[in-house]
Amino acid sequence: MLKNKTNKVKDGSAPTKARRRGGEFRAHIPLLIDKKKYIIKTADSMAEFRSALRLRHDVFLEELLNRREKDGMDIDKFDRRCDHLLIIEKATDKLIGTYRLQSSLHTRKWYTATEFHMRRIKKLPGNKLELGRACVHPDYRNGITIALLWEGIHAYVIASRTDYLFGCSSIKTMDREEIRLIYYYLKQNGFLSHEHKVRPRGKFKVPGLCRHVRRVPIIIDELPHHEYRQKIPSLLNSYLRVGAKVCGTPALDRDFRCIDFLTLLEVKNLAQAYVRKNKAE
Repeated sequence: MLKNKTNKVKDGSAPTKARRRGGEFRAHIPLLIDKKKYIIKTADSMAEFRSALRLRHDVFLEELLNRREKDGMDIDKFDRRCDHLLIIEKATDKLIGTYRLQSSLHTRKWYTATEFHMRRIKKLPGNKLELGRACVHPDYRNGITIALLWEGIHAYVIASRTDYLFGCSSIKTMDREEIRLIYYYLKQNGFLSHEHKVRPRGKFKVPGLCRHVRRVPIIIDELPHHEYRQKIPSLLNSYLRVGAKVCGTPALDRDFRCIDFLTLLEVKNLAQAYVRKNKAE
């Protein structure tokens, strides 16, 4: 684990109110971690906000969907309400990774709720933080960047006094049989929970999946575990390693040609894993 040179986080008990009208954009919770080669921070200007939207456009639209918007940005109705975590390489001043952060300190409307019925998640006690729109520049998709993103999330969690993390974790597939086997892989390895009664909204249901998993249980020995373990993206794997669960069946996101699992992590599990990791490294 890289060590901090400086670590400046405003007290999460009184987060700054964002100014987001006209041409201004300010962080709800200003965060700055200055490392040897990188800066971890929350976007705190319109220029930084737009840089996150441009990286997302390059990854989600151009790279994955071969599509381009005229303004070169990926944006939706939630973005101005959120904080945006940035990983910047000092030597090039290049944005190499970003994550969208939306705290219950500042909103009660969630992107995840557009895909899932999640009433019990909303009613969990304490502060909640929705993570989403994670992307990394293709030249920097490695363990270092993932670790930097996690360090930023951990700092934000402390500043916002978050109790639960949740969000949509995407897996790039639209194939029904593959979706079914991924679901069983997660279930048989203890990563799946139905405790919170999460289910996809109507238009996001995978056709026939719920009926199939009820009626046609898969034989464990027939599941190619190694193959399906490799299909789990590194960010979702990192959640699962620190105790996160995927909740219920996935949603089918036709716009981005993927499935989304609602992923939930109690922060006390993250804190314990983070301490163990720092001691080990």
